[in-house]
Amino acid sequence: MPYLPIDPKDLGRTYEAVIRVNSQSGKGGVAYVLKTDHGLDVPRGLQIEFSKCVQEIADRTGKELTSADIWSLFQDTYQRDGIRLVSYRLLPEPRAGERRIAATIAVDGVERRIEGVGNGPIAAFVAALSRECDIELEVLDYHEDAVGAGADAQAAAYVQIRGNGAGTLYGVGIDGDIVTASLKAVASAATRATRFGVAAK
Repeated sequence: MPYLPIDPKDLGRTYEAVIRVNSQSGKGGVAYVLKTDHGLDVPRGLQIEFSKCVQEIADRTGKELTSADIWSLFQDTYQRDGIRLVSYRLLPEPRAGERRIAATIAVDGVERRIEGVGNGPIAAFVAALSRECDIELEVLDYHEDAVGAGADAQAAAYVQIRGNGAGTLYGVGIDGDIVTASLKAVASAATRATRFGVAAK
């Protein structure tokens, strides 16, 4: 049976209102919703990873997911409590090209102070998590983009990590400051890695 084109206006709807994602939808549909409705231009690897989460929910419930459903699932997947960045300071190191981070993180609601050294903020934070928390992460890829425009624009950071030789996964951080967003993305990845049991030494 051929497809019949329908203008959503004929049904009193908008294009955005009729976007739905089901178990047969590909990563493109999920990426479109995140970009159009929430301003996130997520990297291809994260599109593939998150679309599997969406399809799993759609398969289990037998329902289509709305844009609001997808955003709620995205936040639950990548912004869940676990390891959370509370505050940090970047300090110079005697060795050229090295930075030290002194950070306060909350692990399941309990705050602790950690320190580490690396060739940049992300590397230093990863080193701090390894040294102080026994969380081993290897950063494989990093992306960033702006969410919105103007004075209120936010930065989104995406890190792909491998934990202890296991499979890869992504973390996402969003903040008004790109360095803070990057560190939040590492915390997000660490939360997911510990949850899936791939980050312990």
